[in-house]
This record gives sequence, structure tokens and C-alpha cells, in this order.
Amino acid sequence: MKILINLLFVFSFLSCQASNLGQKNSSPPSHQIFDELLKKHVSKDGVVNYKGFKAEKEKLEKYLNLLSNNAPDRQKWTKDQQLAYWINAYNAFTVKLIVDNYPVASIQDLHPKIKIPLVNTVWHIKFFQIGGKDANLDEIEHKILRKEFEEPRIHFAINCASFSCPPLLNEAFFPERINEQLDKVTKGFINDTKRNKISKDKLEISKIFSWFQGDFTKNGGLIDYLNQYSIVKINPKAKVSYLDYDWSLNE
Repeated sequence: MKILINLLFVFSFLSCQASNLGQKNSSPPSHQIFDELLKKHVSKDGVVNYKGFKAEKEKLEKYLNLLSNNAPDRQKWTKDQQLAYWINAYNAFTVKLIVDNYPVASIQDLHPKIKIPLVNTVWHIKFFQIGGKDANLDEIEHKILRKEFEEPRIHFAINCASFSCPPLLNEAFFPERINEQLDKVTKGFINDTKRNKISKDKLEISKIFSWFQGDFTKNGGLIDYLNQYSIVKINPKAKVSYLDYDWSLNE
């Protein structure tokens, strides 16, 4: 519970900050390498074969270098190009984090052993570069994806290598299909009975909807948002509770 409270405080603080990650006069990199790796090592329901990724670490690093050396130019890239880049970057560097420390039971086992200011969790560790600047996963999620795009569906596109996270999509995100892909992962997660239990008058749903409720309620209530994607139509006065979060590795 203490860890979750600390995380919520950090999320709130960082959501007000801005990111300077980017690169002028860059061109969007191809996501084909990552797409091939995901199709090969991730099942349709999001189970990840980290041993397979580890065996092809050189190929993964090749893609990560493409990302590092071709950061978005906010003035020239389209929003869809930027969004696909940042979602893929978050997922690919998360895979790297696990592969570099594999075997590991949970991403939470990788939290820093020595606490220093603003490096409270594994998501704050700057273990990669974007456009020549040290970066971490937290910055991509909270300072860029949540702050710059105001797109709540990103919560179902990025994966934290844990069972209760929305499953890692077994394909890369591409600018030309980004809206279709975001709808796919959102519908898939909300209607996933292993991660959300939805009936007309009772909801037992992921803590994601509690932690980031403000992202889902800018244009209505939480149930209004869920009803856009839920197969079961929910009563506006349905009872809402949140499921325990399983941080075990998604393999």
C-alpha cells in the first residue's frame, strides 16, 4: 500500500512537468524490426517470451538504437507519428529492462535499492537515451504520452511487464493505423474478464481506472467512458470496486 501511495504522489507531481526529449530535423524511424520481434515472441493474448527476446537481443538493440537516434521533431512529425513512436519506445525499452535482468519475478524487483530524490521506482531509472538525452519510462508515460496527447487509450497500449497490465500487443504501433490499434487494445482490455469483471450493475475493474481516473473522465463519468467500449452496457449507478493488481511477470 505504501508503494502505491508513493506512486500516486509521483504520478500527480510529474503530470505537471514538461519533457524536453526530442530532436530537430529528425525523420520517423521504421518500426518494422519491433513488429517482427513482437509477432515472434508475444502471443495473441499478450504472454511474452522473454527468453526469445533475449536470444534476439542484438536485433532488439538495433531497433532501440533507431529510436534513440531518431527522436521526434515536434514541429515536423505528425501527431500520429509521434504517438506511435512514444508507445513503441515505452514498450520496447520495457522489454529491454526485463531482458537485461532476466530471469526476474516482477518488474517491481528492479526498484532501486538505494533511494535518491526523484528515483523512487524502476520507472524513474534513466537506463536509455532519446536524442542524446538520458531518459526513463516515467518521463515517456507521464510527461509525454499523458500530458502532450491527452489520449486515455494510451493506458491500454503501454505495457509494464506485469500480468495486470493491459497485455502487450503482438505487433508494433504504426502511425497509419494508430487509431484502429488504440481502439483494439482498449476494447480488448475493458472486455478482458481476467482483468475486469463487468456486469450491468456491478463493476470490479482494474486499478488503472482508479489511478488515472482523471484521464478517463474529462468528458463524462468513468462509466460513460467504459460504456463506449464495453460489450455489457453498464448502469450509470452501478457499484464500482477495484481489483488487486498482480505485478508478476507477464510470461
